[in-house]
Amino acid sequence: MTEENPLAKAEQAVRAAETDTDMVRIVAAVLAAQQITQPQPQAPAPRVQRPVGLYVAAGIGGAVALSFLAMAAALLAVAVAVGAVCATVCVLVLRSVWQDMQKGRG
Repeated sequence: MTEENPLAKAEQAVRAAETDTDMVRIVAAVLAAQQITQPQPQAPAPRVQRPVGLYVAAGIGGAVALSFLAMAAALLAVAVAVGAVCATVCVLVLRSVWQDMQKGRG
């Protein structure tokens, strides 16, 4: 058995350490690149709770507004009906007057 001199052993240890250090750096760089390219899981956005009272108030206001619109439409229908009756009576009276004038009773 031949024994290597301590200087040769030290040189081999230095070469091994150099290659191991380069290998460790390469592996660390690859792992860092993988972490950068992989999408990071994101926490879900916090859920915003909206005030229910606002929606209730809007619903009640909408119902009241709709009721007023329905009453306005009913009043408009009554006004149109009264106007139609008045126009019909007026036309009938004028027709009667016209017929009387044509017969010479006037």
